[in-house]
Amino acid sequence: MRALLSILLFGLATATSCWAGTANPAQGLTCTISPRGAGLDDTDQVLDAIAKCGHGGHTVLQEGVFNITRKMTWDLVDATVDLHGFLSFVPDIEFWLNANNTYRVVFIQSQASWFVITGSDFVVDAHNTGGIQGNGQPWWDFFTNQTREDGDGRPISLTVYRATRGTIRNFAIEAQPFWCNCVAESQSVVYDGMKCNASNANPAFAGTNIVPNTDGIDTYRSDNVSLLNWDITCGDDCLAIKGNSTNILARNVTCRGGNGIAFGSLGQYFNLTDIVENVFMEDLTMTRINASIQPNMNNGVYFKSWDDTSNGVPPTGGGAGPGHAKNITLKNVVLNQVNRPTTISQTNGGHTGDLPSKYIFEDVHYENWSGTSLTNEIIALECSAAANCTNISFTNFNLSIPAGETPEILCQNAIGVTGVTCS
Repeated sequence: MRALLSILLFGLATATSCWAGTANPAQGLTCTISPRGAGLDDTDQVLDAIAKCGHGGHTVLQEGVFNITRKMTWDLVDATVDLHGFLSFVPDIEFWLNANNTYRVVFIQSQASWFVITGSDFVVDAHNTGGIQGNGQPWWDFFTNQTREDGDGRPISLTVYRATRGTIRNFAIEAQPFWCNCVAESQSVVYDGMKCNASNANPAFAGTNIVPNTDGIDTYRSDNVSLLNWDITCGDDCLAIKGNSTNILARNVTCRGGNGIAFGSLGQYFNLTDIVENVFMEDLTMTRINASIQPNMNNGVYFKSWDDTSNGVPPTGGGAGPGHAKNITLKNVVLNQVNRPTTISQTNGGHTGDLPSKYIFEDVHYENWSGTSLTNEIIALECSAAANCTNISFTNFNLSIPAGETPEILCQNAIGVTGVTCS
């Protein structure tokens, strides 16, 4: 783990614009733009600024609302962007659901993206005043009577794709329609200060979860990713660690509502190997919030893989994928009225008679857990007979359960469980 930590600690004329002469030679050109105003399209001036100053330069988007009407890529190399304002993606739902109008760079489950950051050696700093306005409420209302399924075209708000040595800092994403963030096929990326807020404001849906799939972030095919100082309100996974995520650090993360922190799902693609290795998470808080906004806090941290029978094909079906998740530490975790503190389940998408999963979970370590569970089933290791879970340890794992109940600790096909007594 010490080795892991050593790796991880390492415009347009109508707008106010300045294209040259304002930067020192080491930084190159500086481009500064302001929003054009209510009802006016800012997409061209934002892309022009990035095109001129995104390699070796400095781009400044001043405070206010920048109206974005089509998909956008920022290619940044040796560059900085100061995003003081919000990129507001207009909620033209039918437009964005057309696959021609989004990117499909996130392979897992054929997800769509409307904003992609790529490149190397860059910093995007939103200074706690800017970020993305996803205008999610019309989306959530729309999908109360439409079928939701993976790959249906709902866009990820911010996708970091094929990036190396990039930093996203002090960033806010309001009302993400779908996943808030995704980092895919990237290395050495730091998110320091990220707030995602998917909160229903429609009284017609108070008390129901109309914001599913609003994950805080999904990591995929990426190495050496740091998630520092996150505050996530969502209706699904706060953090989701998906296949081929290695050397992941998460520190000081607050999850409000939703499903907690997920490892998975894993093993969905029978012909692809999913590896998750060297994950260190500490100082995590999972808390239930006002039921009129988001009525669930289902899990603390949970693990899930598909079984060993393929049922249908991705993005909605699948299974029988090989791989393993190992060397995972979950330290200093506080739970507030969570339904199920921690589980391992290996039957995602499964049916009666399916073959047991061959996906392997091993070397998972729980340290210093406290808080409250709404049920007495505080640990459920429901592992596969074909793989087993091995070397699962618990240290200072102390949770309160409903009065008068006896704690249940299920250790099905789990070998080498220490620190707790299995029921």
